[in-house]
Formats: sequence, structure tokens, C-alpha cells
Amino acid sequence: MIFLIVVATIFAGYGTAYLASDDVRYITRAGIEETRILQAREPIADLVADRTTDPAVRHSLRLVLESRDYAHRLGLEAKETYTTYAEVGRDTLLLVLQAAPRDCICPYTWKYPIVGRIPYKGFFDLTAARRASDQLAARGYDVHLRPSSAFSTLGWFNDPLLSTALTRDSVELAATVFHEIAHNTLYVPSATPFNESFAQFVGYRSAETFFAGRADTASARHAADRLHDEMVLGEFYAGLIARLDSLYVTRPDSAALEAGRAAAGAWARAQLEGPVGSSLRSFRVGRLPERPVNNARLIGATIYRTRLDLFDKWFDRHGRDVRSSVSALEKLMAGVEGDSAFARLEQAVE
Repeated sequence: MIFLIVVATIFAGYGTAYLASDDVRYITRAGIEETRILQAREPIADLVADRTTDPAVRHSLRLVLESRDYAHRLGLEAKETYTTYAEVGRDTLLLVLQAAPRDCICPYTWKYPIVGRIPYKGFFDLTAARRASDQLAARGYDVHLRPSSAFSTLGWFNDPLLSTALTRDSVELAATVFHEIAHNTLYVPSATPFNESFAQFVGYRSAETFFAGRADTASARHAADRLHDEMVLGEFYAGLIARLDSLYVTRPDSAALEAGRAAAGAWARAQLEGPVGSSLRSFRVGRLPERPVNNARLIGATIYRTRLDLFDKWFDRHGRDVRSSVSALEKLMAGVEGDSAFARLEQAVE
């Protein structure tokens, strides 16, 4: 009887909290969606072997397995990454919200149990995502709401490859596999831009050698061109952020702030329509020059493109070989945390 009373009290308290708290509703929805995804998992090897599997899906999943095998040959820690697959039944898995003050390239953060503060928030409920974005915009923040085809439980579960990832072309799919496996291989605590930029570099370099080994020179060149464009855009965004930082440090009043942001936007448009745009090999700027300055968008754009030139120099120092350069970088980063990761790498290559 006491047990039943306790259970009833817990559920009553949860029900009250669910109605009163956006955070409780958010966590509940995330838990429900994660449960659905985990329940939908199927071994990729079984799907590839099953001739009733949709041929296009089967082809993509075979590429995933081959990419995993190649990652192992490169000395990367494949572990259980992408050994299962889940069909989610829609094109967009969730929306990711980022925000930043209009006078600072510094992220708004959300605090969660266990993982602490994170500079973004993912929403499975699209209406809730737009509502949260509008609320932050009303408070004066720059906001950026973007679709995402995947998310990670940071190792708490064996995350499957999601059907939303299969919209990528072969190069992007293989690079994604190598990217995620690179995270298993090297992780520097409290260094998100370093970790993501490292994985981005390894992803495309591994894809380049993977396709070259299959005599698919067109795909190998496409992987190299994508990394080239990532490096070009990384330098462009670094230049734009430097201009904005020079403005923000002066603590301008409202009028000066808007004028300065407009001037930075004009510089960005000229670069994208001129030297930056003309040097891109696979990426098309499209309507990018029309976008106004948005600090939240800039933070998101640079996470995967920070100092890629350092990783390229390190790659050169180690014979342009993924295995030896990653192995040596693991040793270099032993005991390193946070921003000191880039500092140590820069010291090592320069």
C-alpha cells in the first residue's frame, strides 16, 4: 500500500511538473523520440544481406559498412558507431536552436542534467522550436534555427545511423561515417570547435583516400574539393568575426552597433560575390550574400571550420597519411583541455 501511495505521488508530481514546466515537457518529448529510435534499430549487416531491403537503402548501407571497415584500417576507433540503422519516417529529424547577443560572438547556453551547459538546443517539436526562437528574438538575441538529420546521445546509447542521413550523396555519407568515428578516436574535453574541426578534417581526408583506393577518382576529387571549400569558408568566417569583434569591443551604442553590423555585412557580401565565391570548388554561395549579420549563425558556421589550416599543416608534416597524423595528434593532445588544444597544435606546426 505504501508503495502504491509513493508511485501515485510521483506520477501526480510529474503530471503537475509536465503541465507547468517547458523543460519537463522538452525532456519528456526527447525521451519519447529517443525510445522510438532505439526501438526501430536494425543491424545494418542484416539489412544489407536481406534482398528485400530497398535497393537504394541497401546500396547506401553497404557503403556505410565499407567505410567502417576502411576506418579500422586507418587506425580509427570504429567501435559500435553506425552498426545499426533506424527509419524515422520523415526528412527532418529535429530543429536545432542557437542564440547569441547582438553585440558579442558568444553563445547563449542551455543547462541540462549530467551534460551541463550546451550552446544549442534540439527540438523534436517544431512548433516548440519556433516558439523558443521567437522568445529569444523578442529578448534581443540573434537566433538561428536550422534542421538537423541526426543527434548524439554522447555515448549513453548505441546511436544508429538514421534514415535522414541517407539523403546525402556517397561522398557526404562516407565522410559522415569517418567524422563520427574520428570522435571515438580523439576527444579533447571542453574543446568543441577543436573536436568538430578535427573530425571534419579527418572525415573528408579519409573519404578522399577511401574513394581513391576504389579507383573512384571523381568521388575522391569531390571529397578533396569539399575540404578545400571548408577551409576557404573557415578563413572567410574568421575574417568576418574579427571585424565584428573589433566593433563589439568598443561597446557601441545602438545606432553605432547597427551601422557597424551593416558595414561588416557589406564586406561579407563583397567577399562572397568576389574572391571567396570564385575560389570555391564544390560549394555554391547561392543566397548566402543576402543574409544579414547574425552572431548565432556565425557561431554555428565556425564550429566545424576552426583553424582547419593547422590540421592540414599537421597532415603535411606526417606524410599526408591519415593513420600516422591522427596517431601523432593523439599523443600530442594527451592531457590537453579546452582552448589549449589549438594552442598546442599551432605551436607544434609553426
